[in-house]
Amino acid sequence: MAKILVVDDKEMMRDSLQATLTKAQHSVVASESAVAALELLKKSPFDAIITDLKMPRMDGLAFLDALGKMDTEVPVVMMTAYASIPTAVEAMRKGAFDYIQKPFNAEEVTLLIERAIEHHRLVKENEAYQVNARDWQRGRQLIGNSGAMKKVMEKIKLLAPTSATILIRGESGTGKELVARAIHAHSPRANKPLLCVNCAALSSSLLESELFGHEKGAFTGADNTRKGRFELADGGTILLDEISEMDLQLQAKLLRVLQEREFERVGSSITRQVDVRVLATTNRDLALWCREERFREDLYYRLNVVPIELPSLRERVDDDLESLCEYFLRRIADREGAELTVLDSAIIERLKKYHWPGNVRELENLMERVAILGTSEIHPSLLLNDTHSRQVSGSAEQEDEASDINAIEECKTLADMERVMIEQTLEKYDGHRQKTAHALGIGVRTLGLKLKRWKAQESSALGR
Repeated sequence: MAKILVVDDKEMMRDSLQATLTKAQHSVVASESAVAALELLKKSPFDAIITDLKMPRMDGLAFLDALGKMDTEVPVVMMTAYASIPTAVEAMRKGAFDYIQKPFNAEEVTLLIERAIEHHRLVKENEAYQVNARDWQRGRQLIGNSGAMKKVMEKIKLLAPTSATILIRGESGTGKELVARAIHAHSPRANKPLLCVNCAALSSSLLESELFGHEKGAFTGADNTRKGRFELADGGTILLDEISEMDLQLQAKLLRVLQEREFERVGSSITRQVDVRVLATTNRDLALWCREERFREDLYYRLNVVPIELPSLRERVDDDLESLCEYFLRRIADREGAELTVLDSAIIERLKKYHWPGNVRELENLMERVAILGTSEIHPSLLLNDTHSRQVSGSAEQEDEASDINAIEECKTLADMERVMIEQTLEKYDGHRQKTAHALGIGVRTLGLKLKRWKAQESSALGR
């Protein structure tokens, strides 16, 4: 449902358009003049405007000029009973999306308004994708001097200029999406969209609609025709994140897109052509899943044309951990305008003994927590405070084993330390829970539950 502003000095036309567009499930506000409409636009945003050309005090062309000065990007459809080529050209030159000649029927005006809204949505969405891609490129880098990471970077350099389908494999948190973005950024498609779809986050029916789009009325809730990610990414790249979670029926439809470069929207029989490069990520053993008939073997072979295998952090910890820590701490300091935190060698060695089940993502979250404390001396027990869910790999020295035992025995102290850290971070961000949760690497809901529990404990203590 869109919010539409109707501007016309004739009451009968305003009422007719309001009834027509309301019937099409849109919210409609009517204005009897362009001057009054400008005041409405200052108070509330609209998704589209339909305005008459000939009006007293301020006509449609003058209205377009005024909208340009307001720096509003809302699409405008011009109505006129005096249609001519010069008038239409002038209206379009001043920024109108399109024009429609009176008299018109309900279907004509509804389709034109919805086309204007959809066009505007796609333009804004594409701009957002471009900004997002540039931000990622500026803000995040692939870091690593280990042999395994050098091989990954060499493969990216080799494959980026091609149109090959690439399967990026690796454990969660190893940087699969970052590799995909690097491939796109260094490809001939870099000036086109890179669209990411998390296959694990959507149900099968929603995922199909997200990928291929749908026609109006294709299913309950499909109030408008909508393009899918493949259409939006035409000429660019689509990243299918965690593709192993896609169900078998949808896998067959994806295979057709990869082989034939064509598809149909949900609820449509019209075949559409598309030119999209497909990148996919997985943390599963897809060869095993094929043997267990949980993943289509033909799709696996089509995706696995050129695989890239990302190493876990524990496989490259000796070569890359210190440089990763420095990179994350410097990036966080630059972002926050804070003093750079430096870890001493004892802490680095301690971190190298950790198993890192969450890989680089876990290390990044940890460095964020460290940077928030604003100190250059961080005790190892603070870095490894979640002792109940972490394991140190390999044989440790006797002193380290004793330290681990003491850390477990002092669980209450560590819980207190966690609370102090959370409260300090909350104070730094003036009580803003979302910023605090992001800085600490936890969910907003998790933060809220902890605060609620502590408040309940305080109330219970006061009641004794």
